[in-house]
Amino acid sequence: MKVCGVELKSNEAVVTLLSFSGGLFDLPPFRVRRITLLNSEDGESLRKFQFDFNKLMSDYQVDKVVIRQRPTKGRFAGSAVGFKMEAAIQLIDGLDVELISSNAVKTSLSHTPLPIDFRETGLKAFQEAAFTTAFAYCNLPDINAD
Repeated sequence: MKVCGVELKSNEAVVTLLSFSGGLFDLPPFRVRRITLLNSEDGESLRKFQFDFNKLMSDYQVDKVVIRQRPTKGRFAGSAVGFKMEAAIQLIDGLDVELISSNAVKTSLSHTPLPIDFRETGLKAFQEAAFTTAFAYCNLPDINAD
């Protein structure tokens, strides 16, 4: 199973690709680290963001996209632009998208901690949340039951 972890920050979707099989994960080469929405006020920019995201998922034959859910209120609340990007991703035909809460990520990682230090993955520091989101999703109990 190929899972794309996504963290939405400002006007960017930070992405990481994780291949998961038989309890082992691999980080295949991935040509993009983030996809940027250039103008959140323009419908054409949003369609381009959606097209670029879909093309990337199609090119790498991603099975599942997992977006780290952001709170709607409070100090760490997501922005309107972030929610637009989230909706654009969720509305891509044929793409299996799921939101995962920060609490679910923490719970999953407490049951199955990362087997290596993040710095050893070769990913950039800003990709850590996207990576842990994908890793946590792959280790949720109901996923492994299949």
